[in-house]
Amino acid sequence: MLAPAVLRIAPVLNVFSTIVMVFALTMIAPLIIAFIHNDTAVFTYSKSVGITFAAGVLMRLTTLHRKRELQSRDGFLLVFLVWTILPAFATLPLLFHIQELTFTDAYFETVSGITTTGSTVLDHIDELPKSINFWRCELVWLGGMGLIVLAVAILPLLGVGGMQLYKAETPGPMKDSKLTPRITETAKGLWLVYAGITVACICTYRAAGMSWFDAITHAFSTMGLGGFSTHDASYAFFDSPLIEAVSIVFMLIAGVNFATHFQAFRQRSARPYRFDPEARPFLLVTLGSCLMIACYLWLQGVYPDFITALRFASFNTVSIATTTGYANTDYNLWPLFAPLWMLFLCCFASSSGSTGGGIKMIRALLLVRQGLRELVKLVHPSAQVPVKLGGAVVPNQIVFAVLAFMSMYGACVITMTFMLVATGLDLVSASSAIIASINNTGPGLNKVGPATTYAVLDDFQTWVCTIAMLLGRLELFALLVIFTPAFWRR
Repeated sequence: MLAPAVLRIAPVLNVFSTIVMVFALTMIAPLIIAFIHNDTAVFTYSKSVGITFAAGVLMRLTTLHRKRELQSRDGFLLVFLVWTILPAFATLPLLFHIQELTFTDAYFETVSGITTTGSTVLDHIDELPKSINFWRCELVWLGGMGLIVLAVAILPLLGVGGMQLYKAETPGPMKDSKLTPRITETAKGLWLVYAGITVACICTYRAAGMSWFDAITHAFSTMGLGGFSTHDASYAFFDSPLIEAVSIVFMLIAGVNFATHFQAFRQRSARPYRFDPEARPFLLVTLGSCLMIACYLWLQGVYPDFITALRFASFNTVSIATTTGYANTDYNLWPLFAPLWMLFLCCFASSSGSTGGGIKMIRALLLVRQGLRELVKLVHPSAQVPVKLGGAVVPNQIVFAVLAFMSMYGACVITMTFMLVATGLDLVSASSAIIASINNTGPGLNKVGPATTYAVLDDFQTWVCTIAMLLGRLELFALLVIFTPAFWRR
């Protein structure tokens, strides 16, 4: 008789096998790019597609007799497998083509892409085949809305329910509200909006002066808020205020809850944005910070005039606040206050349900309101002071869950920072690397700043940052719950 753990895993592997086979098909796009440009990576994709698809088929055949409807806990296990195993298959094109690349670095690169972090260990990106750069940016785009949400859209074809997967993967209020009567229609609707805005981003980038290839790849990483670029210099390569302005607009769009975009599109109205409790604070905090940092840089004499300061402050602040990670200058050279404030923003500025990382604006708002409630209760101990958000009373259960999340978030940041410091990394590099990784932002400060790569880290340090990226993308609990004894008990 099989152990309970094996009985739990087998049906999940049966569904996961189909996701692996679908993921193999996503490698066909860079394969086509390789054929079109006749680059040296053609055969790497042929082998990668074959190996990944064969692994999916083998997994499906060996678990076919264990197929059943997934339960709630199975959703977390499937999410864990998707975000940890698929990056391993995604490393194949990189490992086949870049001979000197180790699995540790390749896995870091693909996890960075799928989790929309945007950190990289690769140098000389401009010299890479176009298909490799396309694959990196495609990973960001797929990870942006979430591969699980895409899978939910096709799960009814497999005879598998999707709500438990959707709730396991999606953050914030999207967990508790359906936008359409059927969960599959919800996932499809979100992806259609996501794809539609991506097409608009591609066309706007092209009109602003990018080549079609750069427009497509940068639109992928812009909408995924992942920050991968096809150039070592990132947006400094283009040196174009117009391209930067386009990027700012679409990064802000991607930083808003896609459920709100979906409702606005369906209603043909801007009203959903007015009633989104996160959208206004997100825009006010982000754009207000752009103005503040621009004034600070100008007064500090970093730039000769305010307009220049506003250009560089706005692009880099929006990029880091939305956890994208683009850069058009080495802001690591700015007075320390500015990059520190930008890293602070990446911890909370993005909306839940967006493609951004961090704790999300909704949790930050709830923490502020809970703090104000405690201050009132100190003066009036018997007063009933509910926490409200968007005019609705937030149950104490949700407030306590947010407090628990923040406790775990702080513990993870502190623990992993100490782990990096213990290896000899300086405190600024260590803390910024962890903050940038767990918030899925990309560049940190000092040794991991925007002008350098994470290749400066050793293998152990790289794995710590890799785990931090996964923790951040799955919002801690969805990943950590897998390692609790209670999860594996009947």
